[in-house]
Amino acid sequence: MPEYAQGLRRTARNPLTIAGAAVVTISAVLFLTAFLADLLGLELNPYMGIVFFLVIPTFFVCGLALMPIGMLLERRRLSRGAAPREWPRIDLNNRATRRVTFAVLLLTLVNVVIVSLAAYRGVEYMDSTEFCGQVCHEVMEPEFAAYEDGPHSRVRCVQCHIGPGAPWFVRAKISGARQVVAVLFNTHSRPIPSPVHNLRPARDTCEQCHWPDKFHGDKLNVRREYADDQAVTETALTVRVHIGGGGEAGEATGIHWHVSAANEIEYVSTDGRRQEIPYVRLRTPEGEIREYFAEGVTPETIAGGEQRRMDCVDCHNRPTHPFSASPERAVDAAIAAGDLPRTLPFIRREAVDALKGSYADREAALGEIAARLRTFYSASPSDDAVVAEPDLARAIAATQRLYSRNVFPRMHVTWGTHPNNIGHTDSPGCFRCHDDNHRTKDGKVISQDCSLCHEIQ
Repeated sequence: MPEYAQGLRRTARNPLTIAGAAVVTISAVLFLTAFLADLLGLELNPYMGIVFFLVIPTFFVCGLALMPIGMLLERRRLSRGAAPREWPRIDLNNRATRRVTFAVLLLTLVNVVIVSLAAYRGVEYMDSTEFCGQVCHEVMEPEFAAYEDGPHSRVRCVQCHIGPGAPWFVRAKISGARQVVAVLFNTHSRPIPSPVHNLRPARDTCEQCHWPDKFHGDKLNVRREYADDQAVTETALTVRVHIGGGGEAGEATGIHWHVSAANEIEYVSTDGRRQEIPYVRLRTPEGEIREYFAEGVTPETIAGGEQRRMDCVDCHNRPTHPFSASPERAVDAAIAAGDLPRTLPFIRREAVDALKGSYADREAALGEIAARLRTFYSASPSDDAVVAEPDLARAIAATQRLYSRNVFPRMHVTWGTHPNNIGHTDSPGCFRCHDDNHRTKDGKVISQDCSLCHEIQ
């Protein structure tokens, strides 16, 4: 055998080189298995695809890198006069050696299968809603409670927060690693800041199901509010909302004009919560550029703010984690839904007062809410009012649910902590821009004309 070949054989006996070869072999088997499954049309979990086609190739490359490193280290060891390493002698003519060898190969195959299944289950678990919402229970408790009670409770967290594709998966995991460290050292924010500034653009997530260009026409919304009187008098306000849409084959109209592909709106916010917007830039379908400035804004203010292209979540900023803006809003919605019985006199007033109370913690709040309502109704607020125990029990349970759903003392979340930008009743919302004060240099304004978005019936 040539001398150089003998040298290669000697240097290949380094443990690091052998380990690299093992990693390469296992990675290659796993990758080829997934590749063949993909060729045969077998659908993989999206994140399993990332594991097989991103993570495993990374291990493959690392294994390849270990092999020459080990050989280099072994050559240096031999140059210092160390004795060459001897390969273990395997004589398959020997029955005992043959049994041990076959056992090792079989166990290696079993281990590869076990590791693969474990990796699959691990990724699948990290992909689950339970992992996102319940592993860090205290930190994610407000968001998880709102998610379970929200309109997207059957949509998995990763579908909106990550979406398909490797780049955003990697970004999310890097961000998640920082969050894990913050939780471990108890340095996480209370409450969790909103909006999420590194959230994937809505065009990649929300618009896979909701396509603004395809929404047309108007929608009737009925808002029901209730008085604090004994009869809990109802007032209904009907609003015709101009949802609009279009932009592909004609002029975009209505509220969804803002996110139509025909228009491009960018803005700058300066408060970190996107509630203060001093600058708006519009590019029209004809290519015209309009820049709107709030009164008193300076170039330095704009340069120091967050620049963003407007999309769905600039208005629908609580689509999956909604919280009530106030006890009044929460109680009105509960009465309208039938959760709070209007047969109880003054129930609106009493439930709101109970929810506005200051309590030491969650357990104290639930107990005192029940005590306050029972004390009030046991005093017979009206001679002709009959308070049925089932109605009172239902009212107590509903009021406690409203508190548990919206107030989280340990995370400093309470009524109005997270403003909702839909509308402009409880927070600035639309009026962040539509205030008649954002003007172009030639005097055009972002109008506050109500009829642009809705009409009150």
